Amino acid sequence: MPLPTDAAALAALLPGTWSVGATNSPMWLGGDRLRPRFSYELKSADPLVFGNIVSFTRGDGVEKTIVGRDRFRADGFVWRGSRLLSFVTSRWSVIGSTNDSNIVAIRFTKSKLSPAGIDVIVRDGMDSHAFRTAVAGLSESLGLTQGEFASLTWLELAD
Repeated sequence: MPLPTDAAALAALLPGTWSVGATNSPMWLGGDRLRPRFSYELKSADPLVFGNIVSFTRGDGVEKTIVGRDRFRADGFVWRGSRLLSFVTSRWSVIGSTNDSNIVAIRFTKSKLSPAGIDVIVRDGMDSHAFRTAVAGLSESLGLTQGEFASLTWLELAD
């Protein structure tokens, strides 16, 4: 699929709930934040704004959420947290997706609270084996370099 960089393509691509299936982000690799999921809700098409809920299960089994908004700029999105996290921002962009729009690769830039990284997200319903096979076969079209692909850790997909 061509890289979805315009607002209309991204507005069609992102809404819904996604599981993080592969990552090199320390946020998801420390063992204390399991089965991360992103939910995007279109708030405005012009300018493009998504409501965003990041959810995960802590190591003790407690479900946690982080709420924010994603505003599209010419070179990607700016995420801003809400409530206590309203001072926190990060920048991210979609670097590729599969033709069926069920797998998306996201690149995060370094922020005050986290290093740069890659998350590969998948829509609910895809099993882990099919996901890994698809990403391995399509890593270039997902915008991943060989080094980035090699740096990914595969996560257990959320139920």
